[in-house]
Amino acid sequence: MFGNLFEEDDEEGSSSISSKGRVLKGPEEPPPPRGRSNLCGIKNQGGTCYLNSLLQTLLFTPEFRGELFSLGPEELGCLEDKDTPGAKESVRVIPLQLQRLFARLLLVDQQSASTAELTGSFGWNTTEGTNQHDVQELNRILFSALEHSLVGTSGSSFINRLYHGTIVNSIVCKECGNVSQRQEDFLDLTACVCGVSSLEEALWNMFVEEEVFEGNNLYRCAQCNKLVTAAKSAKMRKLPPFMTMSLLRFSFDFAKCERYKETGRYSFPLSINLRPFCELREGEDSDYSYELFSVIIHKGGCYGGHYHVYIKDIDQLGRWEPPEDDSKPKTKKKTTDGKVYAPKPQEDDPLSILTAIIGQEPSKTVLVDQLGQKLMDKFGFSWNKKFKKQYGAIGKFLQSHSDVFMLVSNGSRVALKVNPPSPMTEPTGPEQCTDSGVGTTDVRAEGDQEAEDLPEGSHWFDLNDSTVTSIREADIEKQFQGKESAYMLFYRKTQLLRPPQALNNPQYKVPSQLIKMAEEENAKLQQTREEFEATNNTIELHLHLAPLYKLENGALQLICKEQEGTTTLSFDRRKTVGDLRLTIYQMQDPWDGDMALTVAKSLPAGLHLYNTLTDDGVSLYSAGITNNTDLFVWNGKEVCGAAVLTGAEWEPVLLTVVRPFLGLDSEINMEDTGDEDHPLCEGQAPGLRREARGFAGAATLGEVKAALGEPKDSVLCQEARGRVERGTGEGGGASGWRVFPPDDMQRTLKELSLKDGDALLVLEPQSFDSSVFTLNGNVVTVTTPSDCRWLEVEHQPNIRHGEKEEEPNKVKVLATGNTLLMEVKQRALEKIQELEQRLLEGAEYCLRQVDCTGKLLPPVCEELSVREAGVRLMTTLMLCCGRAPKASQLFLNFSVGVAPSAGLEMDIIVEKTFTVKECLKQMLDAVGLDGTGWHLRRLDWCEEVGEPLMDEDAPLPDLKINNGETLIITEGQLPPKGFLKLCVWLFEGESRPCTHNGFTEETVNGGNHVPLCGCASPELRDVGQVEISDEASLDDLKTQVLTLPALSDLCVPTCAFLRLWQLEGRRLGRVLRGPQLTLRKLKLNSGTSICIQQLFKEEDLGPKEVVLSVKMGVPGEGRYYPTEELLWDASKDPSPRSLRSCLASHYGLSPDSLLLAKFQPDKHNWEEISSWNQQVSKKKKKKRTESLLGGPFHLTDGDTVGVKNLLIDNNRDFCTTEDRLCQQRLREQAQMNTGDQATGFNCVEQKKKGRQAKVRKPEVGLSISVGEFR
Repeated sequence: MFGNLFEEDDEEGSSSISSKGRVLKGPEEPPPPRGRSNLCGIKNQGGTCYLNSLLQTLLFTPEFRGELFSLGPEELGCLEDKDTPGAKESVRVIPLQLQRLFARLLLVDQQSASTAELTGSFGWNTTEGTNQHDVQELNRILFSALEHSLVGTSGSSFINRLYHGTIVNSIVCKECGNVSQRQEDFLDLTACVCGVSSLEEALWNMFVEEEVFEGNNLYRCAQCNKLVTAAKSAKMRKLPPFMTMSLLRFSFDFAKCERYKETGRYSFPLSINLRPFCELREGEDSDYSYELFSVIIHKGGCYGGHYHVYIKDIDQLGRWEPPEDDSKPKTKKKTTDGKVYAPKPQEDDPLSILTAIIGQEPSKTVLVDQLGQKLMDKFGFSWNKKFKKQYGAIGKFLQSHSDVFMLVSNGSRVALKVNPPSPMTEPTGPEQCTDSGVGTTDVRAEGDQEAEDLPEGSHWFDLNDSTVTSIREADIEKQFQGKESAYMLFYRKTQLLRPPQALNNPQYKVPSQLIKMAEEENAKLQQTREEFEATNNTIELHLHLAPLYKLENGALQLICKEQEGTTTLSFDRRKTVGDLRLTIYQMQDPWDGDMALTVAKSLPAGLHLYNTLTDDGVSLYSAGITNNTDLFVWNGKEVCGAAVLTGAEWEPVLLTVVRPFLGLDSEINMEDTGDEDHPLCEGQAPGLRREARGFAGAATLGEVKAALGEPKDSVLCQEARGRVERGTGEGGGASGWRVFPPDDMQRTLKELSLKDGDALLVLEPQSFDSSVFTLNGNVVTVTTPSDCRWLEVEHQPNIRHGEKEEEPNKVKVLATGNTLLMEVKQRALEKIQELEQRLLEGAEYCLRQVDCTGKLLPPVCEELSVREAGVRLMTTLMLCCGRAPKASQLFLNFSVGVAPSAGLEMDIIVEKTFTVKECLKQMLDAVGLDGTGWHLRRLDWCEEVGEPLMDEDAPLPDLKINNGETLIITEGQLPPKGFLKLCVWLFEGESRPCTHNGFTEETVNGGNHVPLCGCASPELRDVGQVEISDEASLDDLKTQVLTLPALSDLCVPTCAFLRLWQLEGRRLGRVLRGPQLTLRKLKLNSGTSICIQQLFKEEDLGPKEVVLSVKMGVPGEGRYYPTEELLWDASKDPSPRSLRSCLASHYGLSPDSLLLAKFQPDKHNWEEISSWNQQVSKKKKKKRTESLLGGPFHLTDGDTVGVKNLLIDNNRDFCTTEDRLCQQRLREQAQMNTGDQATGFNCVEQKKKGRQAKVRKPEVGLSISVGEFR
């Protein structure tokens, strides 16, 4: 009835537990147990909320449930025979699957059950599970299907017995009194809502008010044989045990020619007497009295929405608790010894503290290993420091107070005896399940005691797919009106009383074979949860054995560098330190003497020891041992005869000790020789020798000096950080060092803020006799020798069309730190002209430095000297076309609209005194743009368009805009502070969910159907702009986007059915994920363009779930099958092997037969994805994890991955004919490029003129397939 719309709640999803301290690879997480309500929900298949609501209503109709369970296998057959030839005609699948579903909902300990088997018996496919229908229509079709399925059985008429009623319609002739009657049957009554304020009024209009035929609307009486005045009325002749009322919430507006939903107030009673509406009114009031027990609620509009149901638990199968709003005033709890514990415990009483911690848990149980951590989190102190000395270990304290606490789950959890844990939360073993059914007996004792204290109107629950919550009876009144309002009402006769044995007994009248099935499933679930918990608590420990280490330079070093110094041990973190010690004893048998286990950490200086595990009774979790923790196994005193200092204060620092080394030849003295095999040359400056030495962080500078064996009159210096005074050696091959004053000799390395890698220069007094070292006050200048005073200038000749590319010309220019850069440029120009034997074209040239990545830095100011400009001697400068800035000017890069690619930005020189507005005007003049609707933005740290420059009258230096910075000219006025203006686009094409059963068989030439992420330039329609606060969440943005007038015809149940992409130009950038993240954290800026994509199921992408576009190559041809969308979860394993396995599962192929490649749209080529060997760490001797999310592939949302099946396709080339043509065009454009990068920048996007209204998908009829039974 409502088209192809649906909504699915993700309440039963996996919990977001941090993986810290756990092994990442493990079994799939089992379904969670039932919640506090002790009732089971139903999973939503995508759009089956209407089915879930009706099934829960039927389940909580005890008489319906009893009639269904009364049908045995001798009448219904067995599901095992449904595919057996000859016997399948006698198997009534629908009632059998309904029995199994009801048994699971009653007895199996899981948060929600699946209806896949039941809908499969309906003949529905997976697509039908995503179509939403009318629950009133389903009610009639399901009852009809059950009646047809039960033909020839004892239950063939139970639907009629429970729900069938009759209405008699009478027409009375006003002249002769003749009465004409017609009887009709009903399973549910349809009550009018439009123009009516209550259910009683609607029934009065239906069964009490008479319709008079008069005037032009006369009635032909059969007895009078003429048109006469008559009165028509209707009465109920037979009342069923259960009365179903369907409310006509949806109407049609003939003026607007569209449907709409009645949202006005429409009340209905909790109990109703139908005597005034019946034909026969004799009998007791109880014969006509009904009470409300179920309300199906619809939330949304007439074209889609969501169903959930309020149900009264007649048999009290669930545990009703006051809703959170009502339970805020907490009462005091009593223990069995008579003591009263207030909600706020005394901090000196461990008994009240532990009782309060356990009582505040939803499950009323706590893992024993986590009890100490919860004590620390809630009260700020640990058990060992506050209570252990007086009361002993926490485990012994729990055992000594067995009158208050009890240990469950084999001693791994603790609960309060006054409030024992729910067996649904703490499942019992298989042998206990046999005795207690599904383990609800323990709850009933407490439930019976509390039943008398429950308030009136309790035992009402809200069953919303997988979620079950307690509600008050008064909450039903909230569903009288609004977009979320009552849609179907279910009443039962007050005469229907339940036997005492049915109360709190979910096994009542359940067949034994279904009880056995539930017990087996509970046992399997319990085993799966125990295995999952055991796997989740297994951590890897790295053991370092003392005999393999020695103490050197303040840290522990391996004696033999080639030997592996660690032993990996997998261990359960719930076990104690004593268990770990015993395990290591058995591994290292024999071990002489005591064994100490100390937490260690690998530092640049070596292995350092911290705290020692002394309490053998504490679990590893309580001791703070996490996954991949390093433990040092030793005697606790010394290693190889040397005492070892432990603790953070003795943490070693790896310093670079620098000494004069004037006797080296010129080849070794060259800076950055790159000879990694030479022990002294790596990264050293001329005239200096560097050596790495480790020292304890608590050692004083004087002790370091003594350890180096230096005389007392020697000088220790630290390399100057930041700028030093002019003349002390900045640039020009000189460096500055600050001398430590005598007072610093008594300060420790940590007090001096010395860190790993800091350099320490050691000079003797005679060193200052050399010209290399100069002492000026407290600054030592180390000057580069004269034979190294030069600069290299490189020039790339212009390449004309048709000419062969030439090697760049390089010349060396003699220079010192005081040489002006203008002179360096002039000398370089003369030498290059002589070398090229021609005059250089262009009026102006400038010198630019190059960073380590090869990127050109801003031109240097030629009015400064080499030293003043910060240019080091023996480096390379690029001679480029362009003007060099003066000392009073700034060189800025800029782009229009989007962040520029490398080398594509434009540049401009402005005065430092310019304001932002003046700078913007000069940039607009440079690119030929007019108007005031522009503003400037910075680039953020990840090279994307960042925050706007809000103060247009502020000078550039005040905003810390430095030389060489890139600014973006963005269209639009400056947004208000804290508010964003976002451009919204809608993907016009057809989208579909990811498939996981192989690719769809379509024509090789493809069609119009491609996923959004597969489009280089997707078909987009501009739907407007939204203004929203940057503190709003992503869900708030989706909600506000749906309010745009252009999206009024876009119907989605919830925001989770929308995917938002950030656009970069007209290309897809990234998927915005994290429903509760603010737009500021998502780094959205004003003017950003976003694209909406409608999904067929809810989506909540994790941070490492990547949306990829995959294309399977056609064997033997240079083209691909139609593009498909693939969701790859790279959170556990981002390696190529994981992606290959995911694609193999997607296409139904072997992983070893697949060849993968990533498409690079900018270059129109493919980069083959294969396992590669990354650099091996010299210290850990372990390979780094291969990750496709990092270099060199950097897989992100929207990337295209090509797939080839090597079993049938030997061609490893992924390029198509179109790719080769595009590559040829790119090469031609590169040759013809004259450097005018401003051409082609057009930031004003033209909007599409024709806006066609979206065609709503055709509505799909609802049907249930039933076999032929006799």
